[in-house]
Amino acid sequence: MRPIRVLVVEDSMFFRELLVRNLNRDSDIQVVATAKDPFEARDAILEYRPDVMTLDVELPRMNGIEFLKKLMPQFPLRVVVISALSDKVFDALNAGAVDFVAKPAVSDRRQLEDFIYKELLAKIKIASMARIGNVRNTMPQPQMQQYIRKDKNLIVAIGASTGGTEAVCSVVKEFGPDIPGIVAVQHMPPGFTEMYAKRLDHECKIRVKEARTGDQVLPGQLLLAPGGDCHMRLVKVGTNYQVECRQGPKVNGHCPSVDVLFESVAKAAGPNALGIIFTGMGGDGAKGLLAMRQAGARTIGQDESTCVVYGMPKVAYDIGAVEYQEKLHDIARKTYSVLNTM
Repeated sequence: MRPIRVLVVEDSMFFRELLVRNLNRDSDIQVVATAKDPFEARDAILEYRPDVMTLDVELPRMNGIEFLKKLMPQFPLRVVVISALSDKVFDALNAGAVDFVAKPAVSDRRQLEDFIYKELLAKIKIASMARIGNVRNTMPQPQMQQYIRKDKNLIVAIGASTGGTEAVCSVVKEFGPDIPGIVAVQHMPPGFTEMYAKRLDHECKIRVKEARTGDQVLPGQLLLAPGGDCHMRLVKVGTNYQVECRQGPKVNGHCPSVDVLFESVAKAAGPNALGIIFTGMGGDGAKGLLAMRQAGARTIGQDESTCVVYGMPKVAYDIGAVEYQEKLHDIARKTYSVLNTM
C-alpha cells in the first residue's frame, strides 16, 4: 500500500521543516510538497494531488479559513488544521476541514514530540480515510413534535469524535428548551471544549456549558465534558442527576471517554436514557452504548453515508448497541420521536 501523500502548509520555515522531517520518519506518510501561503498551496495541490493537507490557520496573503472556503467547493481535500488555542478552528471545521490539532510551544520538546507522534500523525492517518464532500446533509428538518413530558426524569447522552463538532451542532440546533438534560463527550484538546461549548450556546436554542463536578443535569441544557485528563460521569443524587469530572487514565485512547460517560449513564439512568453516537474513528462509546441498551435505554447511531468517519457508530452497530441507525439530518427528529415514547 502506498504511503499517504501529504502537503504541509505552514508559513514558519522552522516549524515547516520540523514537520516535514518528523512526518517523513513514518513509513506510512510521504510529504510530497510544502507551501508557505495559500497561493503556493493551490499550485502544489494541482501539481502533487496530495491525499491530506496540514494547514496552519494564520498564514500570509490569505488566512487558512478563507483559503478553505475557496478551496473546498472546487477541490475537496482532506484537511487537518493546525491551530493555536482559538475558536477559529471551528470556522475551519465548518468550512470543510476534517479535524484539527493544537499547535504546541516549539520550545517545549516533550510537548512538541507529543504533538507530532501522538496527535498529528494519528489525525493525518484518520483524515486519509475520511469522507469528504456532501456528507453534511442540510436537508430541511420535517416538523418535529416538541418534547413536553415532565413526568419522567429522562437523560440524553451524546458521544462523538472526528467530524463530530459540526454533526453534533447541526442536531443540537434543532433541540428546543423542553429537551431533557443532555450530557456529551466530544473528543477535543483541553481549552477547545470551553470554546466549543460557548459556540454551541450562542448558536443553539438550548443552554450549553463546559461541565464541572457538581453541575446539575437540567432540561434544555447540554453539559459538555471538558477536554484534558478528566472523565465525565453521570451520577444520581436523590431524584436528580449531576455530573462528576474526575482525573483518570485514558480509556480507548481518550480522556474524556465516551465509554466512561455512557457506562455511567447506563448505571445511573437505566431505561430513562437515550444514547446517540456520532461520527468518529475507533470504537470509543460502542461498549458503553451497548451497556445503555442492555440497561433498557434507547439508542441511535449516525449512519455511514453521513459520517465523516464511520468508525464509532459502525462498531456500536456491529455489536448490537444501536437500536435506530439514522442519517444525520434525521437524528433530531428521531430523538423527539423516541423521547415521546419513553
